[in-house]
Amino acid sequence: MQTLQKVLPKYTIALALVFFVTVAYLLTRGNTVDVEAGEIVYAELVQAIYATGFVEADAVANLSSELSGTVNYVGALEGQRVTAGQTIISLDNAQPGLAVREARAAFLEQQAVKQEKTMKYSRAQNLFREGALARQELDEAKRISSQAEELLEQKRLQLKSREDELEKVTVRAPFAGVLTLQGVKKGDYVTANMLVARVVDTSKYLVSVEVDELDVPRIRPGQAAVIVLDALPAERFDAVVSRIVPQTDTITKTSRVYLKFMKAVTGIQAGMTITANIVYHVKPHTLLVRKSSVFDDNHKSYVWEIEKGKLKKQLIATGASDLTFVEVLSGLQKGDKVALLPEERFREGMDANVLVAKAGKKE
Repeated sequence: MQTLQKVLPKYTIALALVFFVTVAYLLTRGNTVDVEAGEIVYAELVQAIYATGFVEADAVANLSSELSGTVNYVGALEGQRVTAGQTIISLDNAQPGLAVREARAAFLEQQAVKQEKTMKYSRAQNLFREGALARQELDEAKRISSQAEELLEQKRLQLKSREDELEKVTVRAPFAGVLTLQGVKKGDYVTANMLVARVVDTSKYLVSVEVDELDVPRIRPGQAAVIVLDALPAERFDAVVSRIVPQTDTITKTSRVYLKFMKAVTGIQAGMTITANIVYHVKPHTLLVRKSSVFDDNHKSYVWEIEKGKLKKQLIATGASDLTFVEVLSGLQKGDKVALLPEERFREGMDANVLVAKAGKKE
């Protein structure tokens, strides 16, 4: 019992020491916060308009048949490359072909008649000059020759008309590209004006994006843009504003803007989804702070500046911004460090334990 009484005071003293050390640590530690910090820098501020859209071929031709008939030849299949003027399909040409042959025969026959009448008129002129032919007979020969010439022109036009009809049985590619639609096969019956195929020029692509009506006034042809395709997320493609459609959709409140790639892009297809940033203003050598560092208090902008290892609630004035950074007009200088992510527990004068001093945007 006596031994226990001697031991207890020692334990009591030890526990008291641990308690006071713990309290002192907590009080000291409670005034220190871990802060991820960033540095205020001068850099180029790029302001851009974000938009989404799709890749479109610069030239697309929907091909239809001008006549009704049965398909007797298919010259290309979906996915195949075609050349300008290549036959895509042709229809049964028996009737149009017969009409051309008959018209050509009539033309050749009239051509022979015209030559004969021309020669007779020439002889009549010679006889008239020699006084061996009356004026009335000369005029008659001239009339017959002119009539033959007129009939020949009629036959020529008829032949041209029949040849044009024959050409209509063939559907041709208007330019080189890829056949993205082949809607018929041999033996199918097609009607006039029926869509039978589609050709896409894959050598040139445009991007069509929808821009909010509030942003449209900032856009001008020739402005630079950066495009990212969902299919190629790791790549960036330079483009320029090609044209702006002067029409706002009454439902979506957007206007269509076309962008043109600066260089040919491989591996893309019409219809692919894209996102674009259209640059409308570039401000060089601008003092910048990350947007995440700025917080609002009573309608004023502040940052938590780290000054001599302590937190300081610093009032700042801000200007233009992009998606990540905002311009600092006053309140900070180059090289100042600020908390990247302000927290509710931050208080003026707290010790700041800087975990990672991330570099800001650089010029």
